[in-house]
Amino acid sequence: QAAWSLKTRALTEMVYVDEIDMDEEGIAEMILDENAIAQVARPGTSLKLPGTSQGGGPSPAVRPVTQSGRPITGFVRPSTQSGRPSTVEQAIKTPRTALTARPITSASGRYVRLGTASMLTNPDGPFINLSRLNLAKYAQKPKLAKALFEYIFHHENDVKNALDLAALATEHAQFKDWWWKVQIGKCYYRLGLYREAEKQFKSALKQQDMVDTVLYLAKVYLRLDQPVTALNLFKQGLDRFPGEVTLICGIARIYEEMNNISSAAEYYKDVLKQDNTHVEAIACIGSNHFYSDQPEIALRFYRRLLQMGVYNCQLFNNLGLCCFYAQQYDMTLSSFERALFLAENEEETADVWYNLGHVAVGIGDVNLAYQCFKLTLVNNNDYAEAYNNLAVLEMRKGHIEQARALLLTASSLAPHMYEPHFNFAVLSEKVGDLQRSYTAAQKSEEAFPGHVDTQQLLKQLKQHFAML
Repeated sequence: QAAWSLKTRALTEMVYVDEIDMDEEGIAEMILDENAIAQVARPGTSLKLPGTSQGGGPSPAVRPVTQSGRPITGFVRPSTQSGRPSTVEQAIKTPRTALTARPITSASGRYVRLGTASMLTNPDGPFINLSRLNLAKYAQKPKLAKALFEYIFHHENDVKNALDLAALATEHAQFKDWWWKVQIGKCYYRLGLYREAEKQFKSALKQQDMVDTVLYLAKVYLRLDQPVTALNLFKQGLDRFPGEVTLICGIARIYEEMNNISSAAEYYKDVLKQDNTHVEAIACIGSNHFYSDQPEIALRFYRRLLQMGVYNCQLFNNLGLCCFYAQQYDMTLSSFERALFLAENEEETADVWYNLGHVAVGIGDVNLAYQCFKLTLVNNNDYAEAYNNLAVLEMRKGHIEQARALLLTASSLAPHMYEPHFNFAVLSEKVGDLQRSYTAAQKSEEAFPGHVDTQQLLKQLKQHFAML
């Protein structure tokens, strides 16, 4: 079930308040490992370094970014990296959320048993005892083998036995059945053997041209960090399947992940030409218009979703924000009230209260803003943006120590955001702690190299140090 992005302009309004050394073994491993990815990618060819995009993506000052450095999209998709750390070290450092005591890792809990509820099991034991099955016998019965594979792969999540069955079945079919090649490719993909999966999918495409196989092959290339190859594959697929929505949408997603927002928006518009009820395309175009300072146009897209029957917390949250920035104040609070009523968990409630805090800042009610940000932290104690904004309000009241503690919390929870580092640098500079100010300003510059205020502050601090 797809959800919507809730984060909005994050902290942009609040800031105004004032060579690789490898040994011989490492090189040998790189040569021998087929799945190895280049350490330093060329500009515009990698998803690991989205900042290298040539598309001129939005800056963090306009649109908040995720931990991996990409702008927040208008739609939460399966396998999105918005919440997942890119390395094990990052996963261990990532704070636990209010909903789970475990850090968010890239592998655990991703594959859920899809058909558990629909499969009735016997009270004496499992529905099918896989350890006792003679796979070679079932592989000779094509119709039964396909149903059995689906059960083992999706319900039992036993990739090894599923791969054994698929290998025996494709051998029985004399390697002429494209369906089994796709299934073997899926098993290899799940096991992390991406090059083997690529060979299987390519072989299947030669036998039978299918949209699904193209999509699976593109997933392999994305996992190998080859977005340009995936784009070329999708475009070749469009030559053979003109107007196929899933292929156009796949191109748009890759452009969006590479920070090429303008190209992504064009392809999402092409999606709507083929299917004008495509929720993801409408949501992403609406989000792009909102962050391009066109809330009135974004409002039209979100209203369209409401007319289509999408009725959830995220949509009313976005409607409330669009109404506020489009100066339609009569609908703002009622939309947020409906969003609070429809919130399914504490994290969604926290997002709505955070955005209500921004509305309060916009109308000048500082006390209401303070209460809203406090309520955000009551619902989600790891909300770095709320800590930052509370610190700014405390600074305005003259509570230096509280502001410093809140900013330290915000910067530890979200080191990828530049605002807490910059605000801490400004605060430290005001009280005369130049060393801490310089350290924080450097972290701010690392998170957002194009921030002019950070560069000016660093210039001032360097002049101070030169005088000393």
